[in-house]
Amino acid sequence: MNPSLPAPTIINLDADGLTARIDQFGEMLHACVHDGASIGFIDPFPVEEAVAFWRERIVPALRGGKRILFAAMDQGRVVGTVQLDIDTMPNQRHRGDISKLMVRPDCRRRGIARLLMMAAEDCAQDMGRSLLTLDTRTGDSAETLYLSLGFQCAGVIPDYARDPFSDHLSATTVMFKRV
Repeated sequence: MNPSLPAPTIINLDADGLTARIDQFGEMLHACVHDGASIGFIDPFPVEEAVAFWRERIVPALRGGKRILFAAMDQGRVVGTVQLDIDTMPNQRHRGDISKLMVRPDCRRRGIARLLMMAAEDCAQDMGRSLLTLDTRTGDSAETLYLSLGFQCAGVIPDYARDPFSDHLSATTVMFKRV
């Protein structure tokens, strides 16, 4: 973590807020995937596809009240994000899923991911959600972050997702935290 840089501001964005910044979100997603992030996309991955993900998948989910989107803002620029998926079945209204935690590669090591996760956790608690779940590529630095935030490993699924740049299949670690 670089304490000499100011911490970004974490904000909650609705569908209109995301739409107003959709190019920044697309560029950040594009940069993260090209930096090797295992967040669901594979190369080739043009920036237009990244923008389309936000426009076609996340904007409707925000409008429908199915997700909550957090953004880390630094001098007017989106530098990180995480989502809290609250579209759960009636017998799971006590839980939420964390998804698509990402920080721009040029903004890492500033504690931004930790701030985003804390915002999502606080929101979940405020909504009466008592359990958070997520999955992450086994062995990634994100796994260490989640463990440091109190998440526990529920198990590992082998060959879960393809590497962004090759046909290699990676395991995923499924994690949970009671909040």
